[in-house]
Order: sequence, then structure tokens, then C-alpha cells
Amino acid sequence: MKRKGLLKQAVAILLATVMVAATGCGNSGSSSSSSSAPADSSSSSSESAAPAADGAEAAADLKGDEVDLRVMVWDRGNAAPGTTTEENTMTKWIQDQVKELFNINVSYVSVPRSESDDKVNIMMSGGSAPDIIFTYDQSLFYNYASSGALKDLTDIYAQYGGNIANYCAEAQEGIADLDGKKYAVMKQRGTENSRHTAYIRQDWLDQLNMEMPTTKEELGEYLYAVKDAGLGIPWAMSGRGDTEKGYLNFVGSYVDLPDERTAYIYNEAYMAIAPGSKDGLKQLNEWYNDGLITQDFPTDTDESIMLADIANGNTGFVLVDTTQAWAGTEVLNGTLGIQPTFVPCMPFELADGSYRTPYEYRYAMFVMIPETTSDEKAVAAMKYLNWMADPAVAVQIRYSPELTYNELGVAVEPKEDEKNEKGYPGTLDDLCIMNLNFDWVNDFDTMAKANAMEQTTDWATEEWYKNYYDVCALGKFRFPSYAFIPEAEATYGIDIKTRMIQFVYTCICAPADQFEATYEKGYNELVNAGLQDILDGRAEYYDSIH
Repeated sequence: MKRKGLLKQAVAILLATVMVAATGCGNSGSSSSSSSAPADSSSSSSESAAPAADGAEAAADLKGDEVDLRVMVWDRGNAAPGTTTEENTMTKWIQDQVKELFNINVSYVSVPRSESDDKVNIMMSGGSAPDIIFTYDQSLFYNYASSGALKDLTDIYAQYGGNIANYCAEAQEGIADLDGKKYAVMKQRGTENSRHTAYIRQDWLDQLNMEMPTTKEELGEYLYAVKDAGLGIPWAMSGRGDTEKGYLNFVGSYVDLPDERTAYIYNEAYMAIAPGSKDGLKQLNEWYNDGLITQDFPTDTDESIMLADIANGNTGFVLVDTTQAWAGTEVLNGTLGIQPTFVPCMPFELADGSYRTPYEYRYAMFVMIPETTSDEKAVAAMKYLNWMADPAVAVQIRYSPELTYNELGVAVEPKEDEKNEKGYPGTLDDLCIMNLNFDWVNDFDTMAKANAMEQTTDWATEEWYKNYYDVCALGKFRFPSYAFIPEAEATYGIDIKTRMIQFVYTCICAPADQFEATYEKGYNELVNAGLQDILDGRAEYYDSIH
């Protein structure tokens, strides 16, 4: 059916993106309208420092001898004027709290966000890494843990990690455990998000007198209609070389995952060569050769052309990171002065008519302590992380200790000029490294209302956001994940992932009469580069534990 009347008034794209995309933090019980931050930080902090559930440590043990602790922080180049990433109002507040509670002197070591893993590798190799480091890369964590480069956290987590176990439980489900030992604590995500989302021009559907597509066949009919009507590029793609987002949901809809074993073997990185995926690639190849997909998309490696096509109204369909189209849609709606334009859609049905929408894992970063850190400092690090896992603490870090709440009880993102004036970093989330899972983040009715309330420009309504959450929830699915990485994957995995994405792009762009030859050549190259060894290793591991 058509989805009409979805965009009639507007919301702030910056706050909306922050709320939905990843951060969505809050206190653990606020419901007052425009209230100031809850209680003084010392009371909530003291609660967060409480012993583990088994009461293993005494409260007096929490404030021990003076300890110096170095903590990694990302540098995005957006420090407030007169401050630095390491020294600003927020870092000073954290330092004061931790000193008072635990007698820990915290200092920060900045790492450029764009090359953080490379920088951490260099510091780890040189023995100069800070006492707390982190990464999103499971392979990097596994390499460190399996080579003895990380501190075994099993005992100190059991003694001092009560808040982490309580408030971040979803994120701790074995992903950082090897051979019965814990080598990282995992940051807990906030809002449950799909990995990628498709968006379609509702106004073009209306103009073409077409229904909202709910199948790939109907999507194809729309794409051809857009081309025939000369409205613009039917499907805008980019050539990003580090993500499967441009094709994963589409190609994956051709793949049958009958059991957990198959889903584990063919996760996101290997979906493009799973049984059935070739049919999806062939369909994309056909549509490309028929002029339905951006013709030179592999050259758009930074996505700038695709994003411009969204904002300028030059395309009718995109498949992108879940909230990535919002900024361009805001610009487009402001330019056209009409609504709706882009709305989320799900036209990627499986063979049985259902849907499969890959979702983010509930864990985010691997937060680690290097083996070179002394035992005394490792305990201090766990106290620091456990304190930060308390929602009452984390909300003050994420939104500043001066945070306010709207009438829905949702914390309000400080405006950029306010952060600059008060000396807070532009991305407060970077210091909130343990917990974003707060009261309102998965109450989608509240989220939709909050997004629509905190507006700066007119581009979407509460109904638009409700529809967004509904569409993303269709067929929510998470690929199985384990801490262990087979040897072949540890050796070849990064290279294969890069090759796989280029393989897909090459198949899409091949001349129609050369698709089969292009596919076979590319597939054989992947196998020769270690693909089959990886798949065999994943199968062998799964079978060994089931």
C-alpha cells in the first residue's frame, strides 16, 4: 500500500541522527520535563562503584592507594576552542569524580579516529599503549587476546565489574571470552538498529501512480518507471571499499539460511558467495546494464556523489547505513518545500515472502587492558569502567553533567555552540565508552516523539519516524557470532573482505554477456586467496562446539 502523509512537519536532523543512530543515552529513571541532571554525581557514582553481585569486594576497597591511569580517547578534531581532546570540561569532570571515589588519577591519550586501529597497533607493538584501549574490530581483539597481548580480566571483572554485568549484560555474551577467560569488556549499544536501510522517493511513487514496493519485482518495476519517466537515477550506489551496505540486504534476500550453522558460515562478509547469492548479483548486473544503477558508482569511493544525489533529488532509491539518508533528505525537503520525499522501505523479500534485516550486535567496542599494564592499574581500570557503566553516570558523560530532559524524559543533546561555550568536546559519546543502553532508547514511540520534538528544520514528522522503526523491525536478524576466529580467517579475513566487495562491484558492472565469466573468474580468485579455507574453518569450528 502507499505510505502517504508521512512527512508533514519537521525535525532536527542532527539531534535525530544522534538519538537514533547509536547514542540514545539517558538516565535510568528520569521522567521530568526539562529537568536538570539527576542528583549530584557523587551519589550516583558511589552506587555505580558498588561491589559485584556476589559481594566479593568491600566498599572500603574501592578507594585504595593513589594510582595513575592512562585512557585512550578518540580525536575527531572537534575540541571546543581553547581546549584539547585530552583536556576539556568533560575530561576534568570525569577526572574529579574518579579521583574522589577511587583515588585514581586519570589522564587521556588521544588517537585519531580515522586511523585509530593502526595507531593502537603501533602503541601495542612499542609497549606504549595506554591502560585502557578499544576497537570495534573483532579480528584485532582476537589477535591481541590469542597472542597474550591482553590482560586476563576474569578475576577483576568478577570482583569489580558488577555494574557492567548488570547494565551491560546483553553486550557481554561470550564474545570476549577465550578458553574460559575474559579478555575485554564490551560496550553496550543503545538503540537497537538495523545495519542498513533502503529509502525510496514517495513523491516519485505518487507521481508514477505506483504502490510502495514490498518485493524485488515491484522494486524493479519502480526503477524502470523512474528511468522511463526521466526523473533521475533510479538507484544510486557508491563504491565504498570497506562496507557491504550497498548490496547486502538485496543480495542476501536470495540466500536461504536454514539454520544457525549456515548463518554462521556465511555471515555478512561472505554473504555475496553464499548459495543463491549469484542470482542476486545477476539481477543487479541486469539492472546496471539497463541503466537503473549509477553507471560509474565504483569510482565514488568516498560516497560524496551518492550523498549529493540524495540531497539534490537526483535519485529515486538508495540502500545505505540506516540513518545515512537523513541529512540529505533534510536538505532535499528544505529545497523542494514538499513532503514526503525519501521514506524507508523493505522490498527485499525472501523465498517464503518473509524478510531478513541484519541488525547490529548488542555489543559495540571491545574495551581492553594491555598485558603490559600492571595488576594495580588493571584493577583501577576495571573500577573506572564499572563506574562508567552505571546509566546515572553514563548519561552525564554522554550529554554533560548539566544535561536537561524534555517532557518525554529524554535527554537533550547540547547544541554545538553550547558545547563550545562550556568547553565540552563536540562528540561527548567518545568518552562514554561502556554504556548507551538507557531507559528510552528502545521505546520507539517515545523515540519517534522525541525526534519530532527536538527540531531545527522541517523535514519529517513523528509518523515518519514511527514508520522508520516499523520498517527496520521487519525480519530483525543477527548473524551468529563467537569470540573464536579460525586461523584461516585471522590470516586472510581482512584481505578477503576487501576482495569480496570489489568482486561484487565487478560482477555488477560486467557487460551482460560477460557476467558468467566475470563471476567465475572472480570467485576462483577469492578461493585462491583463502576464501574456501575460511569457510571450511568456520564450519569446522561451529561443528566443534555443537
